[in-house]
Order: sequence, then C-alpha cells, then structure tokens
Amino acid sequence: MPSHLNEEEDKPCRACSDFKTWAKKQNKSKPQDVKPPPVTEKKECPLDKDELGRHTWGFLHSMASYFPEKPTHTQSNDMSKFFNIFAQFYPCEPCALDFKEDIAKHPPKTKSRKDLVKWLCERHNTVNIKLGKPVFDCSKANERWKDGWLDGSCD
Repeated sequence: MPSHLNEEEDKPCRACSDFKTWAKKQNKSKPQDVKPPPVTEKKECPLDKDELGRHTWGFLHSMASYFPEKPTHTQSNDMSKFFNIFAQFYPCEPCALDFKEDIAKHPPKTKSRKDLVKWLCERHNTVNIKLGKPVFDCSKANERWKDGWLDGSCD
C-alpha cells in the first residue's frame, strides 16, 4: 500500500464513490427493475445564499467526518489554518464576518476527528440558532455525515 494511504482509505467510503460503486463495495446491489432518471438539459445557476450555505455545511461536515482520528501535528495545524482562511474568503460577506467572530471566540478543535466533528457541529448550531432553525443533535453527526442513519435509510 502506498505510504500516503492509511487503513481507513481501503474501507468503502460514501464520499469517495458514487452510490452505485459504493453499494457494490458493500456487497449490495441496486434493484434491477429501477431505471435511472432521464437526462435533462437543465442549466446550472449560481448558488443563492441558502444553497451556498447548505452545500458548504455539507462539504465542511464531510471533511471533518473524514479527518484522521489521530491527526499529526501538521494535519491538526493545517485544518485550523483552513478554517481561518475559509472564513476570510467565504463569498457571503456577512456570513464570513460572523463565522470569523465565532471562530475567534471558539478556535477550531483539531486534535482528533471527534473533537473537530463536535466543534463544527457546535459552530453550525450557532448559525442555526441565529437563523431560527432547529438545533442538530451533535451526537448524531457520524450518522448524518459519514456512516448513514442507523435505520438504513441511506443504504
């Protein structure tokens, strides 16, 4: 195995595969009678604030969920730098300023995957509260962003 790969990278990974490939690695198959939806020519448009936020949170939570369980000192520092740089360049200026203030009060916790997942969930809940949205149960973060719901609804 190449030195840059670790044992976890050999495991099937939803974020690393399309669903069909992931399902095959899980020894599951898609029912044969299900046909893919027809391809339509829909033009993609720029993301609005809500779409940008939803996609960004999905990306950030997925990134945290796949962060090493025991990162090196360099990985830990790089992830902290990432969040600080991310806050500088986020396209929604009021959101970026708000996030910068929040992470100044609550710096990224990057000593482990568990710490980072919890920290990011707390940051997301801070935004949810400000927007009047429901607070997410951070104990369910792995189900939501990495492993899939225990009820099998993601399989």
